[in-house]
Amino acid sequence: MASGKRVIVVGIDDSTESLYSLQWTIDHLVAPGTTTSSSDGYKLVLIHVKIPALSALRFSGAGAGNILTMVEADLNKTASAVVEKAKEICQKHSAADFSVEVAEGDARNVLCEYADKYQADMLVVGSHGYGAFKRAILGSVSDYCAHNARCTVMIVKKPKTKH
Repeated sequence: MASGKRVIVVGIDDSTESLYSLQWTIDHLVAPGTTTSSSDGYKLVLIHVKIPALSALRFSGAGAGNILTMVEADLNKTASAVVEKAKEICQKHSAADFSVEVAEGDARNVLCEYADKYQADMLVVGSHGYGAFKRAILGSVSDYCAHNARCTVMIVKKPKTKH
């Protein structure tokens, strides 16, 4: 990038795994071991990808327009909450140079596109820890990004709590 800063794109959603990956990125890559901002060499670009409202609906007909409006409002409310939580984490953990964007589409494709758009040095995604069956059914954003992004991809897994 022209600014000389390294760019780290971080995919965020409303999961604890995603927010943990953001916190981990700041603590370990952007401002490790500091209480004041040392993120002068990094720019964080946080991307929340919401699904298109139409893809959340599985029917059409009378009343679909009203429901579409409600679904869109709910997706926007979730996006706003994710953005605010991400900003809180960045400020709490001393990340000075960050921006947050909301995009729409398939998270796998959008994250790779944004990594290209910002010429990212790294793309960070959280891992939900799905087993093979769930990954096969739901798809894995992290797996797709690891195989298709043109930059380094870091998959951050939240440690399991010991009983």
